[in-house]
Amino acid sequence: MIPAVLKGLALGFMLSITVGPVIFSIIKQSLNNGHKGGFAFIAGVSASDIAIVVVANFFTELFSNLLEYKTQIGIGGSCLLIALGVYVIFYKKVPVNPEGMHVIKTMRKRDYLKIFLSGFFMNLLNPAVIGFWLLTSTSLLVESSHYRLIVFTTCLVVVAVFDITKVMLAGRIRQKLTPHNIHIINRVSGLVLIGFGVALIWGLVSFGDSIS
Repeated sequence: MIPAVLKGLALGFMLSITVGPVIFSIIKQSLNNGHKGGFAFIAGVSASDIAIVVVANFFTELFSNLLEYKTQIGIGGSCLLIALGVYVIFYKKVPVNPEGMHVIKTMRKRDYLKIFLSGFFMNLLNPAVIGFWLLTSTSLLVESSHYRLIVFTTCLVVVAVFDITKVMLAGRIRQKLTPHNIHIINRVSGLVLIGFGVALIWGLVSFGDSIS
């Protein structure tokens, strides 16, 4: 059991510190929509991770068939990143009160659902995430189901803890930021999303199957 926990901890730590569009989106959602918005986003990310793990472990043939279309899936996900980046840069407004201070708008259930779905599909359509879980699942095929369950559960818990920490830290930072600074952060986040989207498309088109 201890080796499985250690492997899960190592995988979770590695996935948590990987720089990608999700980490910037977690910070952006937390700054703009508060803790609840950040939590809704990471809930979507976690749900997509769990879905990929389940499919990779219990529906291997289906997962392999989906990988035949990973270029199309990757391009679709990249276009989503670019569209989100354009929206954040040109259309995302920072709400302020009459005193000019940043305020978090009143969120409805459907707003949280939209944030949840954006996290779910941003993570689900990322070919790097799919590749990570595929390689991990393949490397553990010789292990028992109990061993794999411990590894993946530990890994997902570690990732969730790191994501929650990011939301909490972003909340503390938000209290010290002016609307102007938050607007700049949103623009930088939008540029990062566009950059990742363009880089993914370039990698998919130029290198085909050799995507890290």
